[in-house]
Amino acid sequence: MPIDSSAAFLPVRIAVLTVSDTRDLARDRSGNLLVERLNAAGHILADRALVKDEVPAIVDHLQRWIDNPAVDCVIATGGTGVTGRDVTPEAFASVWDKEIPGFGELFRWLSFQSIGTSTIQSRACAGVARGTYLFALPGSTGAVRDAWDGILASQLDSRHRPCNFVELMPRLAER
Repeated sequence: MPIDSSAAFLPVRIAVLTVSDTRDLARDRSGNLLVERLNAAGHILADRALVKDEVPAIVDHLQRWIDNPAVDCVIATGGTGVTGRDVTPEAFASVWDKEIPGFGELFRWLSFQSIGTSTIQSRACAGVARGTYLFALPGSTGAVRDAWDGILASQLDSRHRPCNFVELMPRLAER
């Protein structure tokens, strides 16, 4: 992935949301890994929260962060599977203005390299809501690595060429 070393790095303000009925922040290995990755890349942790696998709780946090000008991007871990309690994609879809279908497609292709056909159980997804990027990842550390290292690290880097998500940020909320 080519990086234009003559371009300035622009840090993205990222909120991390863990969706889980069983974890707390102290035992949130996936969320911790995501925070480590984004900090190491030079981004800013804008906020962090943990909520239960319940659409209203997820939507409430998403809405707060979407309305907050200090948050450019939300990355969630957990709740993207196919069981009855996995409702993160439904919550995300209820708030975004536009889906980014290529994110889930690319994530599953990358994940296939690691876990084979088990990736079909993932409903990782992404979208944009009123100028804020929203990414929903599975709750495993492997999934966080696949998504961050394979997609988000480059697409959230303003120096990545030929294009990146950051350069679109000023125009995301245009009508």
